[in-house]
Amino acid sequence: MTVRILGIETSCDETAAAVVEEGTEILSNVVASQSDLHAQYGGVFPEIASRVHIETIHGVITSALARAHVSMDDLSAVAVTRGPGLAGSLLVGLNTAKGLALARGLPLVGINHLEGHIYSLWFSENAHEEEFPLLALIVSGGHTELVLIEEHLQYQHLGGTLDDAAGEAFDKVGRLLGLPYPGGPRVEEAARGGNAEAFDFPRAWMDDSWDFSFSGLKTAVMRAVRQRFPEWDSGRDTASVDLPVADLAASFQAAIIDVLAEKSVQAAEKHKATAMFVGGGVSANRALCTAITERAGGIPVYYPPQELCTDNAAMITAAGYRRFQAGQRDGWDLDARPTWPLV
Repeated sequence: MTVRILGIETSCDETAAAVVEEGTEILSNVVASQSDLHAQYGGVFPEIASRVHIETIHGVITSALARAHVSMDDLSAVAVTRGPGLAGSLLVGLNTAKGLALARGLPLVGINHLEGHIYSLWFSENAHEEEFPLLALIVSGGHTELVLIEEHLQYQHLGGTLDDAAGEAFDKVGRLLGLPYPGGPRVEEAARGGNAEAFDFPRAWMDDSWDFSFSGLKTAVMRAVRQRFPEWDSGRDTASVDLPVADLAASFQAAIIDVLAEKSVQAAEKHKATAMFVGGGVSANRALCTAITERAGGIPVYYPPQELCTDNAAMITAAGYRRFQAGQRDGWDLDARPTWPLV
């Protein structure tokens, strides 16, 4: 019997639903983003995010089923993100999934959001042919993790950020430079026209560790701006100061990419990974992808399709398929876990 799963993702500010067949064939993948709404706040406003999820989730699910040309009767299970993420946002998706599964007598499968990002890589061409172990770098607005995938659903946590996530650092520096939210894509765009050697920003290598730290880099950017452009520090609007935004963006991006790429490749070599997987919102950064691929040498590197880099439900459904096939069935007391680690 064909396994067809409905996935639901509401961990932050995207309301998403998808239908995936046999874990790899995407029949539909619908995402309603709140990015424009939160831009006026310079970041995600949790209470507003959960309210908008409530308003949009049923329409998103209905659309996902319609685009997949299936009904609830054609489904094998419902998979849903239970964490990590914003508590209020998670509960909207979780309670909706419970209601649908209970009403239709379908199994409920709770999924870790980070595991979803890992399984987004299995939508990449030829990625399923690689043998374990695999090295995964998960880089997003809320997470920076190095994970060794020993087998399906079996992980070893190698390292993670001790402070700011990579995507968070991009957003904060973007805001510092007066760029619109979300900062990540804006910094990357600005960096294309800049000199990456204009500012000598520090690299926190964290010797003898696979951990990361980006708060010092963020602070270094702030200090560089204040030291060279004291008028900015006087409280004037960033836009009124003649900042070399392109050079600052390029120098910052080069520093963060150096650390991510070098440590990831070193970890892959150390643990004899047959391939590298790079997922999460920051994996959409082309400069990062180029740097990792070039430094990886003969190690194959896989990235999700561009539309699956940021939060989506197809990745939750892919992970849900693996969990479902492994026999996972969750009860109706399944609760949100806002700070749920993968390992």
